[in-house]
Amino acid sequence: MTLGDAALERQVLGMFASQAISLIDKLTALPAEAGALAHTLKGSARAIGAFRVAECAEALETAIRQGENPAKCQIELKAAVADARAAIDTLLQRS
Repeated sequence: MTLGDAALERQVLGMFASQAISLIDKLTALPAEAGALAHTLKGSARAIGAFRVAECAEALETAIRQGENPAKCQIELKAAVADARAAIDTLLQRS
């Protein structure tokens, strides 16, 4: 995605980390647009290779669409985002 541009990689990872936290905060209240927010997070996560985040966001999106209780999905997504952010922080500190 960044064609080996380390500065661009750091920028993209930093933007994802910020966006992910913002989306998690919004998803906590399960607003009417929660499915769309989960979908956005899923796509962003896939774009940077955060596949666990993407899987959890997809599970949340599906639970919302099917009218299921999303609580477990929200917990798992929040943990996946925390893990991804920790990995991103480690990568950014090495740069």
